[in-house]
Amino acid sequence: MTKLLVTGAAGQLGRAVLTHLLETSKVAAGDIVAASRDTAKLADVAAKGVETRKADFTDEASLAAAFAGIDRVLIISTDDLVTPGGRLAQHKAAVAAAAKAGVKHILYTSMPNPDKSLVSFAPDHLGTEEAIKATGIPYTIIRNAWYDDNYLMSMPHNLAGGKWFTAMGAGKVSNISRDDCARGAAAALANPPAGSKTLTLTGPQSLDATEIAALFSKAAGKPLEVVPVTDEQLAQGMTAAGLPDFLVKMLVSADANVRAGNFDLVTNDYESLTGTKPQTLEAYLSTRKAALAG
Repeated sequence: MTKLLVTGAAGQLGRAVLTHLLETSKVAAGDIVAASRDTAKLADVAAKGVETRKADFTDEASLAAAFAGIDRVLIISTDDLVTPGGRLAQHKAAVAAAAKAGVKHILYTSMPNPDKSLVSFAPDHLGTEEAIKATGIPYTIIRNAWYDDNYLMSMPHNLAGGKWFTAMGAGKVSNISRDDCARGAAAALANPPAGSKTLTLTGPQSLDATEIAALFSKAAGKPLEVVPVTDEQLAQGMTAAGLPDFLVKMLVSADANVRAGNFDLVTNDYESLTGTKPQTLEAYLSTRKAALAG
């Protein structure tokens, strides 16, 4: 029996990975371990026969207990974007615990081009990738493109006002849905590529702001004008709207990364892992019309 561990299992990506392990990859519930800081949030998963364990990336003892007897672990990046250096420290602790526990294969959710990305949290991913490689353990690094889902934070507001203020410029981005990323991660965890691989999961096409706006306008049935702004203007607007500083920096840096061309790539890695094509942004939006209506 091969034991598979998913960290961050109570989060949105983690829960979707568990669903795809059970339903798409057809992994037996008894072969899966779901780990979280709060196992009470996994009661429904436990009811399906999945073992649950506490895993706090700031607690070495809990990591040691969580990783004991595990053959493959999927380390899902944590959500600590506020504490400088905190996220990378957490990831390194998890990687060290996996190595100490004798895990045979490490999988990790990263981002495209972390070595040259302008996104504020890119150093966390690059540092984690380097830590994994340093263990000498076979690995699969899964670099997820910018989620379709991320647009839902701001697009309902943009559609209500009819304007999308963006600093993307003429850059393009190949968005992919969170659920597709989860399906890809589940497939890799259930049947990892031989040796060590770095894969980049993207959508089927790379689009610029005008093309993206047209898809949102069509899905919502509302006009949406793209209004180009500078990084500074975008930051000022978000700050005035009350967004916290770390989130402003992240979103502005993401637009700058698109503008620099670092998100403009399309691969077939998702199809290679799953045997299916990733969902288009248009198809994704067709299922989110209620959310777009605000």
